[in-house]
Amino acid sequence: MNDVSRTYDVIVIGAGPAGENVAERTRAAGLSTVILEQELLGGECSFWACEPSKALLRPVIARADARRIPGLSQAVQGPLDVPAVLEHRDTMSVHWMDDDQVDWLNSVSVDLIRGHGRLTGPKQVEVNTPDGDTVALTAGHAVVVATGTSAALPDLPGLDSVRPWTSREATSAGSVPDRLVVVGGGVVAVEMATAWQALGSQVTLLVRSEEGLLPRMEPFAGELVAEGLSEEGVDVRIGAFVRSVSRDAAGDVRTEVSDGSEIVSDEILFAIGRTPRTENLGLETIGLTPGEWLPVDDTCQVTTESGGWLYAVGDVNHRALMTHQGKYQARMAGAAIGARAAGQPVDDTRWGDHATTADIEAVPQVIFTHPEVAAVGLTTREAERTGRRVKVVDYDMSRIAGAVQYAEGYRGQTRLLIDEDRDVVVGVTFVGPGVGELLYSATVAVVSEVPVRRLWHAVPAFPTISEVWLRLLETLRG
Repeated sequence: MNDVSRTYDVIVIGAGPAGENVAERTRAAGLSTVILEQELLGGECSFWACEPSKALLRPVIARADARRIPGLSQAVQGPLDVPAVLEHRDTMSVHWMDDDQVDWLNSVSVDLIRGHGRLTGPKQVEVNTPDGDTVALTAGHAVVVATGTSAALPDLPGLDSVRPWTSREATSAGSVPDRLVVVGGGVVAVEMATAWQALGSQVTLLVRSEEGLLPRMEPFAGELVAEGLSEEGVDVRIGAFVRSVSRDAAGDVRTEVSDGSEIVSDEILFAIGRTPRTENLGLETIGLTPGEWLPVDDTCQVTTESGGWLYAVGDVNHRALMTHQGKYQARMAGAAIGARAAGQPVDDTRWGDHATTADIEAVPQVIFTHPEVAAVGLTTREAERTGRRVKVVDYDMSRIAGAVQYAEGYRGQTRLLIDEDRDVVVGVTFVGPGVGELLYSATVAVVSEVPVRRLWHAVPAFPTISEVWLRLLETLRG
């Protein structure tokens, strides 16, 4: 065993998308930077979340759309080529190898130490490497925590013996279970129910909340997704939760449901939320509590640590648990660290853009189901809770010529929220096939606070689904 000591300007713990981006930004600012990772560079997103899940879902959604196109529908009535889908998933996950990511880190001159990193005091980090070595690191300016989250599991007796799926197993499984129980009503639950039902599983979806699916979205989003899942054969049970679960001698999972029924399945997936990966991070050495989220200010500086050297980016700060938002925070935090290291205040006009302003009320999100859901900004419920005076504009997307061209029997709904005091868009929700590509225009409208009178001059092309913008404005005008 060898003990080594090193000093860097910036130490980044965690090499997921947020960690990689903040490391690249601090290095670009001229600061020596090291990144620590005990698993694969690229993190959850590249290997167990965004990339593999969308690789599973893309053929599912493309087939569902094609089945509604005259002249094509008859050609795509058969089952998916499951081995080909899984091979594509493996390719998109680079067969769970991170060589490309290592090459990228080298190209931007960021050092890498593989191993488990934990704080041992202010600006002090210790790394235990796979070889049994211990590396003691000192940060000249900042330590950035980018450790992300893990799947939450319920407190059920004997759960470990059941070997339940989490999002990791759901996106990396090498074969299709004949029967799958999915517990949860959020994004992971509905996406994985969509994927595995289409790949050949009989999926039962247990949703505890009486509000139904996607309770944080506009109500019509969850309703339309539930309809789509049911049409594909998913057994959707609202207001149902797990009382107990066990795996019998034959290998079957037996799930006792709150209504007294029992479901027998091959696997069970819990998609009930996320917990921060801070349990074994050494937070107690700096007066913080292990296992808790790390609250931050708009430069991603941890607010519960008074020294000003600790930052947290990505899911671990609990502001917006999405890859694109973590990368956005990382860019802002990296620039703020660079500014402070250069002796420049981050609220100086030269550095004023280096604060996160778009991860609270302007967060874009796409849910890759059939129909898709795309939303940015506030929902009606959130607007009411914050006391905003908003005008709600709804439009049936099946009435748009571009939607009719997109697919026969198109079903979708859009809601636009207008701040009545400022006459700007503060929230948009689209539900329908292909709406994910509408989201950036909505995000620009919300972030830029474009006055409604100017939106009339942003002319959508005919016949495209984006014509919904014109129809919404016409409905607003009355």
